[in-house]
Amino acid sequence: MTAERVARVEGDGRTITLRELVEALDTAVVGTAVGDPSAVVASVALVDGAELTADAGAADVGAASEPGDAMSAPPDVCLHVGVRDEEALAYFTSLAGRPPSLRPRAVLSKTTSPEVCAAARGADVALVEVHPRARWDHVLPRVQRMLDRSHRHTAPADPDLLAADTDLFDLAQSVARNAGGMVSIEDAASRVLAHSPSDETADELRTLSILGREGPRDYLRVLHRWGVYDRLRTGDEVVDVPEHAELGTKRRLVVGIREPADDGETGRTLGSIWLQQGEQPFAADAAEVLRGAAAIAARIIVRTHNAPSTEELLIRRLFGLHGEGVDVPSLAGALNLPSAGPVAVIGFAASARGRLGRAGSVLRLHASAFRRDSVTTMFGDRAYVLLPGYASEQAVAAWARQLVGALEESRSVVLRAAIAAGVAHLGDVAAARAEVDRVLDGTAEHPPESRVTTLAESRTAVLLGEILDLVGAREELHDPRVEALRSYDDRHGTELRASAAAFLADHGDVRSAAERVRVHPNTLRYRLRRVEQVTGLDLRDPSDRLLLELQLAMRSRRD
Repeated sequence: MTAERVARVEGDGRTITLRELVEALDTAVVGTAVGDPSAVVASVALVDGAELTADAGAADVGAASEPGDAMSAPPDVCLHVGVRDEEALAYFTSLAGRPPSLRPRAVLSKTTSPEVCAAARGADVALVEVHPRARWDHVLPRVQRMLDRSHRHTAPADPDLLAADTDLFDLAQSVARNAGGMVSIEDAASRVLAHSPSDETADELRTLSILGREGPRDYLRVLHRWGVYDRLRTGDEVVDVPEHAELGTKRRLVVGIREPADDGETGRTLGSIWLQQGEQPFAADAAEVLRGAAAIAARIIVRTHNAPSTEELLIRRLFGLHGEGVDVPSLAGALNLPSAGPVAVIGFAASARGRLGRAGSVLRLHASAFRRDSVTTMFGDRAYVLLPGYASEQAVAAWARQLVGALEESRSVVLRAAIAAGVAHLGDVAAARAEVDRVLDGTAEHPPESRVTTLAESRTAVLLGEILDLVGAREELHDPRVEALRSYDDRHGTELRASAAAFLADHGDVRSAAERVRVHPNTLRYRLRRVEQVTGLDLRDPSDRLLLELQLAMRSRRD
């Protein structure tokens, strides 16, 4: 087998199974595997009938000598191109006597007669049926992509758009999940670049497109007659394409992908994103998701064409999350950002100790729909968005409130957001990100009335929280008298700390505090006397009251 025809990727501990590979290729391209779907694969080659015959002959030579003398180790996956039944049968029969190191782990073939399947099973090689109309020049790059991706990182079960290795296939899956339906991303020549998994509701147009074949010409004429392609070329409109019963096509939404221009306008057409309706209706915000996805797809396609350094590392450096110092001109050029003018930085976090999870993908889609040149990243359990051209907190807050409310209503995701607007220079973005982190940290336990806020609006909560954290971090600032109060409560099952906290919160109003803790005022007065006896503090002294309130708040924050 010629070395130049093998695309091998060393495993390095990161693997992909045959099952994952088959699922990624889509049911429109391949069928189920005969054999072990858990087989780990890391390399691929195209093999024709002549090579199979030569390989089977080499087995006879190798049988008379030491294993491996006449044959080299084959790739893990072989794509049988133009192979006849008799050639495949002879090949699998010859494999039966070879050691595992001299057999491929899987074969993708259009030749899958019962006899060939039985011979493959006897050789302990998985056999995957390829659709007769699939084009090998489309199948091979997809296999290579999956193997290369397994080398770069362990492929996540649920890819997130904010991952560093986000690509068009991840984007297609995210759009399908968030907008509903099945997604195909095409280039300007209507060739499928990526797609989400198909199901039984996929129509013939989708199947043919994924197989690398041209759609029905009658349908293409209908699209031209309806002006679909003209509308995609001239605007950011999401076009609703109705089903066509006579041609057997389902309803679709489609948006154009266009290259961003330096002046903030849009440039040449790069392709389109098609969303076919399945069994369920589209999501209510499907059009918004598609517009955001088109902006993201444009950046991915341009990045792929230009082959720049990893975009995510640049974005994290911009936000001060990776390394120090920012070369503003270079970074602005790489991320297609304006080098001058105000920007706004927004941080998003889940409320009530939750996790951002999939909402990170949705945030990026909506940010890109709101502002095509927005930049989004996710770090830990927070997402950060940069909106160029915004100095007004009011405008940014209105968008953030609308987004937070929409996510809570449609996806039951409760988020908090902090804004730093009017950032004068890209070099100040890292400081602005640190500011929104301060706000998100300081309002986590005691959120403001609005879940979208700024440092100016939440300064009291932020500063108090940071003061409490500083006190909590220094053991010598912990008052042992208050610790004695905790020990007393633990030993006797009393609620002296809660009673004292209520008294302090109500500014010494015994009746109001008694209602807060649901006891008689005389009971509360008794408890307060016990607090003074246990701690030695005088609750009539303003300094003692201030110290006690800080110490109780610090311990409550740590618990």
